[in-house]
Formats: sequence, C-alpha cells, structure tokens
Amino acid sequence: MTMTSAQHSCHRVTTGPIMASRKEHQHVEGPAGEDLRVPVRRIGLTDGTHLDVYDTSGPYTAYLEDGSDLHDLTVGTVRTRETWTHPEPVGGAATQLAWARAGTVTPEMVFVAAREGCDVELVRSEVAAGRAVIPANHRHPESEPMIIGRAFRTKVNANIGNSVVTSSVAEEVEKMVWATRWGADTVMDLSTGADIHETREAILRNSPVPIGTVPIYQALEKVKGDPEALTWEIYRDTVIEQCEQGVDYMTVHAGVLRAHVPLTSGRVTGIVSRGGAIMAAWCLAHRQESFLYTHFDELCEILRRYDVTFSLGDGLRPGSIADANDDAQLAELRTLGELTQVARRYGVQVMVEGPGHVPMHLVAENARLAHEWCDDAPFYTLGPLTTDIAPGYDHITSAIGAAMIAQAGTAMLCYVTPKEHLGLPDRDDVKVGVITYKIAAHAADLAKGHPGAQARDDALSKARFEFRWHDQFALALDPDTARAFHDETLPAEPAKTAQFCSMCGPKFCSMKISQDLKLSTLSTPSTLTVQ
Repeated sequence: MTMTSAQHSCHRVTTGPIMASRKEHQHVEGPAGEDLRVPVRRIGLTDGTHLDVYDTSGPYTAYLEDGSDLHDLTVGTVRTRETWTHPEPVGGAATQLAWARAGTVTPEMVFVAAREGCDVELVRSEVAAGRAVIPANHRHPESEPMIIGRAFRTKVNANIGNSVVTSSVAEEVEKMVWATRWGADTVMDLSTGADIHETREAILRNSPVPIGTVPIYQALEKVKGDPEALTWEIYRDTVIEQCEQGVDYMTVHAGVLRAHVPLTSGRVTGIVSRGGAIMAAWCLAHRQESFLYTHFDELCEILRRYDVTFSLGDGLRPGSIADANDDAQLAELRTLGELTQVARRYGVQVMVEGPGHVPMHLVAENARLAHEWCDDAPFYTLGPLTTDIAPGYDHITSAIGAAMIAQAGTAMLCYVTPKEHLGLPDRDDVKVGVITYKIAAHAADLAKGHPGAQARDDALSKARFEFRWHDQFALALDPDTARAFHDETLPAEPAKTAQFCSMCGPKFCSMKISQDLKLSTLSTPSTLTVQ
C-alpha cells in the first residue's frame, strides 16, 4: 500500500486494492428513480469463482496503489447522496425515523437493504420501531448509508482523534481511511487537542462512513478546559456547529444526573468516562441538574433538523470489574431509557451506549437490561473488557466481552486497541483494533445465525482443505498478515500450492491425510451393513 501526497494538511492516505480484491458496485433503483451505487468488495479466487463481501472502504481501494488518481483531499470525496430526493419533514422532523413511521421508504433505506441483502420493508419497519438507526446527516453527503440494529450485521466503530499531547490533521485523516479499509463501519472523532474543527472537517469531507463525535470535548476546549465554566449556550452552539459540518451521530451524556454522582463514591475507579466526569464536576460545582438533561428537548429540536442520531452516552459506565453493574451504572441506564422515549417523540433516531468493564457472567445481563429499559434501542458498547489485568492486550480482553454481548443483541461494538489505558492509538493500533473487533462481530453473527454470515467461513475452509493458499490469504480478514506469516517459513512461490505448511510438514498434515482417506473411500465400495 502506497502513501500519497496532495497539497493539504491531510496529505497522506493509503490507496490501492486489498489483496486479490476489486471494488464493484451493485446498481439499485431508488424511490425516485435514483441510481444507487451500492459498494461491495469482490474477492477473486483461483478456482475461477468469487465472493462478494460488505465493503466500507469508500473510493480509496478503487484508486491506484501509487495514488496518482486520488481525489483532491482539500475538496473531499464523491458526494454519494447529494442528488438523492427526500420527502418533506414529518411533524418538523426530517429524519429517517419520522419517514419510516409515516410508511415512507427513503433512498437510504433502499441502499441499506441492498447492502445488508434483505428486504427494504425489514429496514423501514426496524427503523420505525426504533430498533435500528441509519446515521446520515443531510450535511454529510459523502457517507454511504449503513444501518445499526440487532436484526442486521453487527457493526464496528473505530475511535480516532488527536490529543493535547500528540497527532495531527494528516494523521487523523489517514487513521480514518485506514480504519475503513479494514472494515470500520463508523468512525468517531474524539479529538481533544488543537484544531478540533479543522480536524473534523477534513475527516468528514473525506469519509465514506458515518462520523460520530462527543460535543462536550470541543465545548470544554472553548472554555480552556474548565468544566465549571461550561454553559448550555456554549454547548448548544457547539452542537449546531458540528451538525452544520455533517456529524452523523453525537454522544450526549444527558443521563448523568446530580443524584447519580454520590453513587460513584464507593467505586474502585470512580467515573472513567471523560464526558461523564465533566458533567459530574459541573453538577457538583453549580449544585444544579445537568444542562444536558434540562435542555434535552432543545437538543432534540436541533438534531431532528439535520437527522443527527443520538448516541446516549454511558457517563457512569464501570471502569473496573469491581464496579460492574453497580447502582450508579444502572441508575444512569434507567435515565437513558427515559431519554430514549423523549428523543423518539421528536422523531430523532437514538441508540444507547454501554460498558465498559464487565466480567463474563454479567455480560448478557447488561444487554438484557439495556433492551428492556431502553425499549430495544440499538445497544452500542465499548467492549466490554472482561478482566482488568492485561494492559497492552485489552483488545483481547474486550473482544471476549464484545463477542458475548453482540451475541446477546448488541448492535454495534466500539473497538478497543492495544493502547487502551496506555496511550493514544497510532495507525498500527487502529488496524489491530478494527480486525480484532471484526472477528468478535462476525463470531456473534455466526452464533446468531445471521443470513449469509457463514459464506466466507465456508469459502475459506474449502480453500484450506484444498491447499489453495492464495485464496486463504485473500479470504482472510487481514490478507497481508496471513500472507506474511506464511512467508516467514515458506516464502517461495511453489510453497503457495504445497499440500502442507511449516507446522506439520509434508508427512504429518492432517488435511492431506484426510484428502487421501476421502479419495480412498470414494474408490472403495462400502462393506458396512446396518443391523
């Protein structure tokens, strides 16, 4: 993969196809006759067949590896939805939820149905019921619509963003491109350092996936990092600024109430959410209820104009196994259920965020309570991490919990990288986090019997049994790493058709023995009789 240059502060992004793959588009007709070009990644196999898989990479994998045909990053990528026709607002709400409730099918719903391989009525009905969301701000036409809901593929979010210590606009744009290359369905820009607005603008204009933010971070930056100086007016203006830019969903920690804060006093790790800690500090300093809670109706009025989705933040999520499922966490979750109903009354799409650090025996209960108390709003969880003792390996501790909670119905998983608790993730960490969480999400889809989920497993297993090494690499979630590991001991091209690997060698390969047995069985008539 080649890094390319353009005359802009975000001048370095990865381009070129993924191994043995090419970008294809399925042409689908929209409600008003629009030509909806739905992306897929076509994996070509050496036996002459191919497998089409869900693709989130946008135009970047369709460009040449040298990047000579890369679009101008200062202008932005193709505006996929710019010419699509949308209905009039319903009751003041220009949202997918309002239109779905009215029985109207939008271009986004048709696009999503084609992507998911399902009937468009399933999409419309799930959105109408609030069980699924399509985060698609009218001002982010560059994004290719996707859906988050338990009836659909489990999605993965990748967090990026600078800090006051490190990173730049260029690095964050490359992280976005890199994350979507490996399968991130959405990206959250959690920048807290310099140039927050400029960083977000560069990401949005070049992002093929929905972008989420936590507006309280930028609001805090505007008051020089002093939580007590925050006001509703500063926060409101920040939300409008981000809506105007095109942010698709926003984490809002409106469930952290003044009465909840004392419930955290006995915790091992206190309040670990940045947004939760900021709002708790504000409540205590002003001896008032959170302005996010008291002005929630006004937030709904703003978001429904743009069709920005609420991601109701879990500001009191447990940051350690000892604090899992405590009174503070569950009190906030009940409040999030109340706020879910308020948002829906305004026609605003809403999903609910979840923990955190949770031992395995409590994971399913978290999903059950969220669905019960929040009326089946899509659940969006950070992990959860199933143990606290593995800094440097928390992508693994959390993927265990992520697979379990996704099987229990969580709709989207927020990745955790190896740098969790240790530092700001770099480009390599982003890839590890995305791949790890794609594994967890896919494992959950298999366990749930999601239609079509097993096709890629079957194709890879068949290639493995037939010693089609190139196809095994191509079908892997990370073809580059699979090939590199094989090359470490058997780099020569003849080894890519050999009927063994370096683990067993030519004499001890169970699959070669099984092939011989299969041939022997087929050539020898059976003498077994049933008594």
